Amino acid sequence: MGKSRERQLVLVIGAVVFVDTMFYAAITPLLPTLAHQLHLSKFSAGVMTGAYPAGTLVGSLPGGVLAVRAGPRRTVFVGLILLAVSTLAFGVLQSAAALDLARFVEGVGGACSWAGGLAWIVSEAPAGRRGELMGAALGAAVGGALFGPVVGTVANAIGRAAAFSGVVVIAVVLIDQARRLPQHHVPSAQPVSVLRGALRAPRVLIGMWLVTLPAIVSGVMSVLGPLRLHRLGAAAIVIGATYVVGSGLEASLAPFVGRVSDRRGRTAPILVGLAVTIPVLLVFTVPSAVFPLALIIVLGDGAMAGYFAPAMAMLSDAADARRLEQGWAAALMNLAWAAGQIVGSSGGGGIAKASGDGAAMTLTAGLCVLTLVGLTAARAPGRPALRWSRRRPRRPGS
Repeated sequence: MGKSRERQLVLVIGAVVFVDTMFYAAITPLLPTLAHQLHLSKFSAGVMTGAYPAGTLVGSLPGGVLAVRAGPRRTVFVGLILLAVSTLAFGVLQSAAALDLARFVEGVGGACSWAGGLAWIVSEAPAGRRGELMGAALGAAVGGALFGPVVGTVANAIGRAAAFSGVVVIAVVLIDQARRLPQHHVPSAQPVSVLRGALRAPRVLIGMWLVTLPAIVSGVMSVLGPLRLHRLGAAAIVIGATYVVGSGLEASLAPFVGRVSDRRGRTAPILVGLAVTIPVLLVFTVPSAVFPLALIIVLGDGAMAGYFAPAMAMLSDAADARRLEQGWAAALMNLAWAAGQIVGSSGGGGIAKASGDGAAMTLTAGLCVLTLVGLTAARAPGRPALRWSRRRPRRPGS
């Protein structure tokens, strides 16, 4: 695949995940307002935030099946259609249960968009640039998370219906652009039993955990961060600005971290991300003013750049080693991310309601510590299991 076609593919898929993540993240500055209007507890707010990843969890395997059987292009189309319908519904519905359902359907659409988009990139791009290109797509997605709070802030000002009504036009434009892209996918009959076998492989399981963990951290921060900022007196525009800055930092670092993982191995940037995340979580409840807490949230977002692109590329490499179709690998990424988001948002909100924000953050930091210790021990001399090298992995069917 030529460089120009490669750039075009990453640009369009990046736009797809940008829009998907933008509307997913729009709830951040909306959450305090919705909590007040609908009388939501911390747990209920966590459920609303977690409804999207719940939909992604349910849609992960069907999205993978669609990507393997029908091809990445059609899978992306399905994702965009579901995104348009569900986001428009979120703009006009007025009950908590209905909004939860709209977010759930949006998550199913996200599972299809990500499964199709990631499988498309990995199938068409050189294996030696996998981390970089995934990092570029992830950077676009984080850019969506950057603008999501802006959309949410606007929705607070002019109303959800007006702010979200343009999603249909955006979806149609992206479907037209994706239709023009080249695709060399050959439908595969690889059975689900191959996927079940891959789930017994240590490298696949470790790769999934390293996608799950930052999703847990992100889920906890996305629920407790805006609520705590609001409690300290921050207006919706300040909450939105905090997450804009944090997402901008993560988006700018993601492609660079992906390149580093291609050249230096997948685990090195993950270790750095963990080393930064742990103290951020432990001091989350210390600030008693808006600015210090906002700074902590921004640093936490920046640390996320060390996780996602290398972990996703690691999981894709492990799939190649198992001769697993990349559509299935994308499904596993969706499953891992969604499970982490559900645990982080719903579980973190529930723990915070019962025992306080400090307990939720301390437990999350403990998971990071255990992972850091495990990865460091696995990289020690005489323990080659986690030495994901820079050699090109085998392609499925080679």
